[in-house]
Amino acid sequence: GYAELVGRWLARFGPGTEADIAWWLGATKGAVRRALSDMDAAAVALADGSPAWVHPQDTEEVAPPAPWAALLPALDPTTMGWKERGFYLGEHAERLFDRNGNAGPTAWWDGRIVGGWTQEDDGTVVVVPAEPLPPAAERALADAAGRLTAWLAGDVVRTIYQSPLVRAAALENAPDRPGC
Repeated sequence: GYAELVGRWLARFGPGTEADIAWWLGATKGAVRRALSDMDAAAVALADGSPAWVHPQDTEEVAPPAPWAALLPALDPTTMGWKERGFYLGEHAERLFDRNGNAGPTAWWDGRIVGGWTQEDDGTVVVVPAEPLPPAAERALADAAGRLTAWLAGDVVRTIYQSPLVRAAALENAPDRPGC
């Protein structure tokens, strides 16, 4: 059973380290190693050289994608799928995840989380960068925010999982609000 679960996780979230898979599965590293062996997972190295695993059907070289931007909702599996998040999160963990490890809405540029996003009272989606962004990223994220604003059509979606980064930006931008 573990091999099937690990295979499905790798097919959707791979590559992953043993620690990622054990954390997600709630299993021991020994059980994870057996599952990886049983499913013939392929060993790879992450960009930092750390050992990881991919699904056996995901071993072909692929061309890098063009730069892309995305705005993902709170608790999205893409954001939450790994224990070891450094490869897509950088130094932003404390600013983007709460104390329990829950992520608020995130802004992605070219495979990395570079900030969060929120909505103004009128429904406008606003990106809150966690780092200085190149102009291409700023434009792409602004376009993504515009598309999401149009799609939501004035509906404001609130989440209790706002990141510390976005909460701090809201306080800076609204000092006159009661309770701020």
